[in-house]
Amino acid sequence: MDDIAIKVDDVSKTFKLPHEKRSSIKSAFVNIFRPQKGYEIQEALKDISFEVKHGEFFGIVGRNGGGKSTLLKLLAGIYTPTNGWVQVNGKLTPFIELGVGFNPELTGRENVFLNGALLGFNRKEMQVMYKDIVDFAELEKFMDQKLKNYSSGMQVRLAFSIAIRADTDILLIDEVLAVGDEAFQRKCLNIFEEYKAKNRTVILVTHDMSTVEKFCTRAMLLHNGELKDIGDPRRIAKEYRDINERSSEKLLAEENQKKENHTKLAILGSKGKQAKFTYGERAVISMEWEKSSRIGGVGIAILKQSGEYIFGTNTFLDMVSVSGKKKINYSVNLDLGPGTFIVKTALFGKDDSEVIKFIDNGPKFVMEEPPKGLNWGGLVHLPHKWE
Repeated sequence: MDDIAIKVDDVSKTFKLPHEKRSSIKSAFVNIFRPQKGYEIQEALKDISFEVKHGEFFGIVGRNGGGKSTLLKLLAGIYTPTNGWVQVNGKLTPFIELGVGFNPELTGRENVFLNGALLGFNRKEMQVMYKDIVDFAELEKFMDQKLKNYSSGMQVRLAFSIAIRADTDILLIDEVLAVGDEAFQRKCLNIFEEYKAKNRTVILVTHDMSTVEKFCTRAMLLHNGELKDIGDPRRIAKEYRDINERSSEKLLAEENQKKENHTKLAILGSKGKQAKFTYGERAVISMEWEKSSRIGGVGIAILKQSGEYIFGTNTFLDMVSVSGKKKINYSVNLDLGPGTFIVKTALFGKDDSEVIKFIDNGPKFVMEEPPKGLNWGGLVHLPHKWE
């Protein structure tokens, strides 16, 4: 156990979310004899177990709402677990919330000494460190202004500059890179390099996977309050990116579905709506939309299902007016090779730079094998002759 900095064993954390909000002492007293409307239980973390060794640079990643900040507050002792236990071996310094330990009515200078005292430094020690703190934060001109006039970026620079002076065994850092500007982020990365070289124990929560891959010796993925994986930072970063990608695709599909509820799009052939066509067959892409004075143009594109762009045009390019209309048909000969294709459409405003609606997952159609004797390769057949 001597090499273990932090041990988390079967930890769960739940919160009670009341259905009835009481905003004053009076309302709480008046309502004390009324039937309660109850509450719901939010499971922020579910049965989490892991260890961090001394000298590790340990990353915690996951989407917003996954339980990362709750876990850091448990490690820092701000929260107590609902179940399980957390053991910390050594002095721990948290940098997990912007403004914690700061007084907005005091100046930047006064807050440096106040925050230093909270970290265990006396005034003489803070006077020795003061210039280095201000230089790192690059706030020399602002130190006599009240903190409430600082931007969030200025506050985090000052707070981080103080936190890294702490004589600590374990440093908890939550999203410091998300608030600072580019120059400050470079300074933070330099600090991370220094900590890693000195085998300092750091636990970092971040959405920046490049930082995880570069600095972390191990990483952990939290998703919906559960520990999904722990181990190699590159593997964890890939899993996190995959979760983000799947979530983005789901949101896009839902958004496109909403758009399709107001825009009808169909592929018509000689037999009405069709899903299969033969080479050279004529198709009509029919599009209807809610009549609006905003609609000034329509665009249509045909792509292979695998993503290759085949052809696209719009009514501005073809000088066709749709103003005041709510329906248009686009006729095209399908001189295409075999495979599955997808139609994408857009409704434009005054020109094709103003997209009002975009249907990314439009109807699909299948091109069958071309008839015998018509031998060629590629996605589209180009009329040609040999001489």
